[in-house]
Amino acid sequence: MPDHVHLLVSEPVSQPLSKAIQSLKVSVSKQLPQRPFWQERYYDFNVITHRKFVEKLKYIHRNPVAEGLVEVPEEWPHSSYRTWLTEEQGTVYISGF
Repeated sequence: MPDHVHLLVSEPVSQPLSKAIQSLKVSVSKQLPQRPFWQERYYDFNVITHRKFVEKLKYIHRNPVAEGLVEVPEEWPHSSYRTWLTEEQGTVYISGF
């Protein structure tokens, strides 16, 4: 999305998820000149059931369509949709595929 990002991630075994997010934020901030890049607020949601996982994944994949950015989910270049559809890794890498 042009103004936000969706992440659906599992808790890393070796480190808390907060360390992974911190690393991501530092890496992106070093690469982009815009200051501040990251907003202070965020929304998190613990996904416990498979049903909720599918619900959140569908929402993420349909979001660019709902925002009028593309006609169908597979047109959004920064999405994992094509990987879930075809099992081929794309721009967004999915571990475990």
